[in-house]
Amino acid sequence: MTLAVAAVLVPFTVACGGETGDSEAVSVRQPVTGIDWRVDSITVGGTTRQAPATARLRIDDDKASGNLGCNRFSARATVRGDRITLGDLRTTRMACGKERMDFERAFARSLTTGTLTAERDAAKLTLTNGDGDRVQLSRSAPE
Repeated sequence: MTLAVAAVLVPFTVACGGETGDSEAVSVRQPVTGIDWRVDSITVGGTTRQAPATARLRIDDDKASGNLGCNRFSARATVRGDRITLGDLRTTRMACGKERMDFERAFARSLTTGTLTAERDAAKLTLTNGDGDRVQLSRSAPE
C-alpha cells in the first residue's frame, strides 16, 4: 500500500514544482504561450528602441509567430519552463522605412540569439537572450 501512495505522490510533487519558488513553477502559473503579446521595446547593446505599433509575438508550444515591425514571421519554438528557443525565422519580404527596418533586424536578432529567458509579471513579459538583449512585451488583450 505504501508503494501505491508513493506512485501517486511523486508525479503530483513533480507537477507542482519545488518549494523554492523557482522560475519553472512561476511559468506554470503564468504561462507565456498561447498569448498574443504586443512588443513595447527592445534593448540591444544598451540602447532601447520603442517598437512600432505593429510589432507582435505569439509563442505556442512548438511555434512562434508575429510581426517584426514591418514583416510577419513564423519560427519553430521550443518551450521548457522559462526557457524559450526559436529556430530560424521565416518572414515576408516587405520594405518599410529605415527606422522600422532597423528595429526589425534588431528584434529578429534578439529573438534568435540563443535561448531566451522569460520573466512574466501579470500582463508584462520580458525575454532576455544570452547577450543580455531584452524584449519588453505587454498582453495585447485581457485574459
